[in-house]
Amino acid sequence: MTLLDIQDLTVRIPGAARPVLDSVSLHVAPGEVVGLVGESGSGKSTTAKAAIGLLPPGATATGSVRFASDTDVLALTGERLRAHRAGPVAMVHQDPRAALNPVRRIGDFLKERGATRTRAAELLAAVGLSSPERRLRQRPHELSGGMLQRVVIAGALAAEPRLLLADEATSALDVTTQAEILALLRTLRATRDLGLLLITHDLHLAAAYCDRVYVMYAGRVVESRTASALFTTPAHPYTRGLLSCSPTLGTSRPLLPIPGRPPSLADTFTGCPFVSRCGEAEGACKTWTPQRSLLEDAGTAECAVVGRRSARPSTANDKASHA
Repeated sequence: MTLLDIQDLTVRIPGAARPVLDSVSLHVAPGEVVGLVGESGSGKSTTAKAAIGLLPPGATATGSVRFASDTDVLALTGERLRAHRAGPVAMVHQDPRAALNPVRRIGDFLKERGATRTRAAELLAAVGLSSPERRLRQRPHELSGGMLQRVVIAGALAAEPRLLLADEATSALDVTTQAEILALLRTLRATRDLGLLLITHDLHLAAAYCDRVYVMYAGRVVESRTASALFTTPAHPYTRGLLSCSPTLGTSRPLLPIPGRPPSLADTFTGCPFVSRCGEAEGACKTWTPQRSLLEDAGTAECAVVGRRSARPSTANDKASHA
């Protein structure tokens, strides 16, 4: 069974020279942690927001976004859309303070999400907050950033969601607190059979905590692999570039930044969107749009050079086998 199934999703917004998302496909199963990584502006957050029907104003979308096989998210409106956002799917954002009213108590925040006082205390205990009854009486300024993120996660769990979307939910936290929150999310995944889509710019973090990872660049998924394969044998030059410019504990290798910058929505290009920053680019890369190629480990990569090394392009049957 697949909880979230996105197929060939293309999203355009007025005034942009290229799509925000361009033929994006991914899926998340119950009890699975899936990572979505890439630089700022790659389309990660827009992909997650598509899962809750929260696309930018004026946006048009083609392709499909389905939840639990029977809910067409792009077709939801009004009360059905509100029910979808308040029930089976929940989202945790980067800054917990933005989700909480600074003058209201923590208990009020959880009550707004349908939790009784008893249930609210149980949720706070479930996310690892001590003295939950006292926390219910406190206001946001009395809690640390890590504690507030736990409160927001408790609020997300109030409606017993089946899928949790974590959009850079730990990037504003110190390293120790970040590890605690990620451990909490992984525990909730196991105990509640939650599907979890973890959005991050940190490829090492995704490799450590995720089962599978999708790498995005300029609105496209350029590589999708198991986390272990992605970390040990990255296929796409962009993925290798992300790893090369990320520090690794216990090594003294120099960090090698990716040259140039990613294209903005005002930029137009032909061929591969990564060609101007790629050290492996060939002449054809400037004109030929890379197709999704199936790798030996059943992962995929969108790269003309990788495609020529792999056995064959992926097909509709391959997509179905990954779902």
